[in-house]
Amino acid sequence: MPLTQVLVIEDDAPIRRGICDALQAAEFAAVGVESGEEGLEQLKSAGMFDLILLDVVLPGRDGMEVLQSIRQRHSTIPVIMLTARGDIQDRLQGLNLGADDYVVKPFNVRELLARIEAVLRRSSNPVKKQDSLLLPNGFKVDFVQREVSNREGKRIELSELETDLLRYISSRAGAVISRKELIEHVWHINPQGMRTRTVDMNIARLRKKLGDESDNPRIIITLRGRGYRFQLTEETE
Repeated sequence: MPLTQVLVIEDDAPIRRGICDALQAAEFAAVGVESGEEGLEQLKSAGMFDLILLDVVLPGRDGMEVLQSIRQRHSTIPVIMLTARGDIQDRLQGLNLGADDYVVKPFNVRELLARIEAVLRRSSNPVKKQDSLLLPNGFKVDFVQREVSNREGKRIELSELETDLLRYISSRAGAVISRKELIEHVWHINPQGMRTRTVDMNIARLRKKLGDESDNPRIIITLRGRGYRFQLTEETE
């Protein structure tokens, strides 16, 4: 059985070597590079990796910029950010750009491996209760493949975060879902005292992929001051 391939993008050589050694000891295949540019080149030349560990502070292009480039080309590869910054807004920025998890330095190697295993489980088993969903506008969601097909059959990829977000709100169709609830159950962050537009921005992107008009949404309805409601049937005027 082939080993799980992990790309480690970390400019600190001792940390990079330590992570790669720990991964190899845990029977992963690890490739370590010191810059975002090298990481992106590895993605081009070496093929698809199963997971990426990405440092936030890198020489040249920082981790956030590199993450944006990764998501433009590879929307479904799980990415775990490594950072010395524990600030909640920094973490939210990465999650908003498509990171799947965050590990704050200094970290315990066993914690890092546990988080890698958890993200890989979510990635390989994206749906337990529902494999597909037919939307009122004729679009079809395939949760297993993480994609949406429009009425003409064109396929649009969903990131893991978008898949988790859609799976959660569709599982509570008809109910009022607050932003705090989404932050807690989709982003897995304590929402206490947080004020952020992260949820709104991701909902807007998801609406676009679902063919849900932003100025007059019929599937993900905004309830001002309360949150959102996922609508599985056409509302009558």
